Amino acid sequence: MSDIPPPTVPPGGSYTPPPPPPPSGTSPSSDRTLMIVLSYLGLLALIPYLTKKEDPDIHWHAKNGVGLLILDVVVWVLLFILQMVFRNNVVGCGIATVSCVVWIAILILHIYCLIQGVGGKRPRIPVVTDFAEKTL
Repeated sequence: MSDIPPPTVPPGGSYTPPPPPPPSGTSPSSDRTLMIVLSYLGLLALIPYLTKKEDPDIHWHAKNGVGLLILDVVVWVLLFILQMVFRNNVVGCGIATVSCVVWIAILILHIYCLIQGVGGKRPRIPVVTDFAEKTL
């Protein structure tokens, strides 16, 4: 049959197999990338902001993402008010066009921050990052 002898059991004891080798390629914070991605996905930025305060890098991205969320809300309210004031006017059509361009720019800003964050960099948005570092 086999040339390998069975494991020897010490007298009066039992055999305990050696522990398995540690898994390779895993880090202590395996959800780091997920948390950084969530940081730049609007309202989902609150998840890493509230749960990962012990990791300074994730917390920085979460604060930056919450700052972007606040910017989104402020821009939405301003554009909504402008569209309600000028809805029956020729200016309203121009405001709708500007609104579309602004939302595309904000989407591009979110994607840029997400890519930079996953790449290990800290993207700085002039007003938003300063606001997030001082108040959040």
